[in-house]
Amino acid sequence: MEGKNLPYGRHWVDDGDIDAVVKVLRSDWLTQGDTVSRFEEELARYCGTRYAVAVANATAGLHLACLAAGVGEGDRALTSPITFVASANCALYCGGRPDFVDIDARTYNMDPAALKRALVADPAKVVVPVHFAGQPCDMEAITEIVRGRGLTIIEDASHAVGSRWTDSKGQEQRIGNCSHSDMTVFSFHPVKIMTTGEGGAVLTNDPVLYRRLVNLRVHGITKDPDVMGADHGPWYYEMRDLGFNYRITDFQCALGLSQLAKVDEWIDRRRQVARAYDEALGADGETVIPHQLPGSHSAYHLYVVQVAEGGADRRKRVFEYLRGCGLGVQVHYIPVHLQPYYRDNWQYETGDYPIAEAYYERCFSLPLFPKMTDGDVDYVINAYQRALRACPPA
Repeated sequence: MEGKNLPYGRHWVDDGDIDAVVKVLRSDWLTQGDTVSRFEEELARYCGTRYAVAVANATAGLHLACLAAGVGEGDRALTSPITFVASANCALYCGGRPDFVDIDARTYNMDPAALKRALVADPAKVVVPVHFAGQPCDMEAITEIVRGRGLTIIEDASHAVGSRWTDSKGQEQRIGNCSHSDMTVFSFHPVKIMTTGEGGAVLTNDPVLYRRLVNLRVHGITKDPDVMGADHGPWYYEMRDLGFNYRITDFQCALGLSQLAKVDEWIDRRRQVARAYDEALGADGETVIPHQLPGSHSAYHLYVVQVAEGGADRRKRVFEYLRGCGLGVQVHYIPVHLQPYYRDNWQYETGDYPIAEAYYERCFSLPLFPKMTDGDVDYVINAYQRALRACPPA
């Protein structure tokens, strides 16, 4: 059984994906062509939203979303401490003030009750709930707390392309339809649900936000005669805002179009692998498996476990044992507020968000990607069970 090499996540590119990219590479347009707009239209259709703006990566998408929301100097932006640093950095790029809301101990997502307390203590401009590992946040609760306070909701759905949840009226909501938010940001990094190499997108139902996102994506430049103050001729354009070059290429979007057609099939396989892990590990008394809210349909970008006993020391020993078995287990994530930059510049300290910190001490992600075979899944389970026996609590 030894000799496996299974990372925690892996992209899947087939001949159809390659053919789609080659077709664009042989065309007249490598960037700023119609493949980008076709990808945006299909992504919006898949999610059930009006607009999608494809960008260079999800970090760029979060930055543009904050700019479109009007985040400026000193504006407070709330997000989860259990996320990649970009979920907080996006506010800093705009001159904003990042702040955090502790997580729910079961879902690892933003705790709505903690959000309510955070907003009582200090007003905010935006809230960025993170659909961690593909598990949908409690968007109804978040929306109820936020609405009427003048905040913009930006869903960080970098883990959650294809995730769904059922609302209190029994209606299914697909992440990205912005039914309970102003904007949603996706990531198409190779380790995510689908890939464009690097890439991301911002989705919205608001035409004003859409036009601002499109403008900011391309240096703040427009050729729209309804917006420009003059028209010197067909060559003329105007820079109306300080924007950025956050464009994505046509060949990346060709890959995205091809991948998007397979997302639901891949998610089905991810959920099969997750069920196998649940059944094997959920009753051992030593492992905390991912909790799923009733009515939620996680895309399972990650399968995160926690060692139930032994704390950080045992987690480290189990982690190293599994790495020695050829499993690319990983920790998602080091709490953002404990990063040196945030400690040094924003005076965050250990103990500020105790649930997130307790989670961090015990968590790691097992391999999960759709190309895993049943034999791969069995190998991971057996290696993990051996690791627990070899690394008892101190």
